[in-house]
Amino acid sequence: MRENGRFHEETMLTLEYLAELAERHRAGLNARVEAFSLGGKPFSFNTGPRVMGVVNLSADSWYRESVCLSAEAAIQRGRVLAAQGADLLDIGAESTLAHAAAQDAGEQNRRLLPVVRELRAAGCLVSVETYQLEVARQTLAAGANVINLTGADATGDIFRAIADHEAAVILCYVQGEHVRAVGDFDFSADPVGAMREFFQRGIERARQAGVTRILIDPGLGFYYRNLRDSATRIRHQMTVFANSFRLRELGCPVCHALPHAFECFGEEVRCAEPFFAVLAALGKTDLFRTHEVARVKAVLDTLRLF
Repeated sequence: MRENGRFHEETMLTLEYLAELAERHRAGLNARVEAFSLGGKPFSFNTGPRVMGVVNLSADSWYRESVCLSAEAAIQRGRVLAAQGADLLDIGAESTLAHAAAQDAGEQNRRLLPVVRELRAAGCLVSVETYQLEVARQTLAAGANVINLTGADATGDIFRAIADHEAAVILCYVQGEHVRAVGDFDFSADPVGAMREFFQRGIERARQAGVTRILIDPGLGFYYRNLRDSATRIRHQMTVFANSFRLRELGCPVCHALPHAFECFGEEVRCAEPFFAVLAALGKTDLFRTHEVARVKAVLDTLRLF
C-alpha cells in the first residue's frame, strides 16, 4: 500500500490474512442469496456474478470514458457495454464530486428519460442512480428495471414506486443523508457490523413496501470528501471487499461499485477497477458496477477457469 509516496509492507494483503478471515467467519462462506428476474432475465447470483456497466450523463463525472454529453452518445455507449457483456446498465445524471453542481429532478429526468426508453427498447436492462423520488417515479414509468438508491433517508414512497413496477432496488450504504452529503466515514476495524445494521433496516422498510428484489451496496465507490489520508480509504475499501461474503448472510445479493486508487495507479487508473474486481470476487460479490466492462468481465472469466 502506498502512503505519502512510499509502500508499507506491513499492510500488504496476504494469503494468510484471507485464510484467517475465512476461518473466523466460516459460517458466512456458504451463505446463499435470493435469485430473481429482471425484465424476464433470470439473475441466479448463487451460480456466478453479474456485471453492471456505467453510463454517466453528467459532464462533471471524472471518469471521462463513461461520460456521454448527448442522449445519442449515451444510447450508443449502453449498446457497446451490453455487447461487451454487461448484464445491466447503470445510468446517472448527477455527479457526486464535491465541485459538481446539483441537478434538480426536472433536469435529471430531461437527460435520463430518452436514454432509458431507447435502451429498454433495445432490450437492455436499465438501472437508474438517484436519491430523488420524482426521478425514481418517472424513470420507472419509462421502463427502468432497478433504482440504485444513493440516499439513506429514502421515503416509503420510493419503495412503493419500485414495488408497483416490479423493479429492484440497490440499497447503498451512505453515512449521511444521501451520496452528495457524505460526512466523515467511520473507518472502524470491522465495518461489517455497522453495515449489517444499516442494511437490515433498509431491507425491512423495502419489504414492508412490497419490494421483493433487493441488492445491497457497501458504497465503496462514493466520494470521501473529508478524508485526506488516501491509504486509510484504500485499506478500508480492500477490507470491505474481502469481508463482503459476510453481508451475504442477510440473504440479498451484494453489489459493489468498483472504486479507483488514483494515488496508486496514476496514469494507469483504468487498471484500478479490474484490480479491485479480483478482491471483490474473492469476497463473493454478486454484482460488479464498473466503467470498464470488458476489462472486468475478462478478469471474472479468468477467475472462473481456476
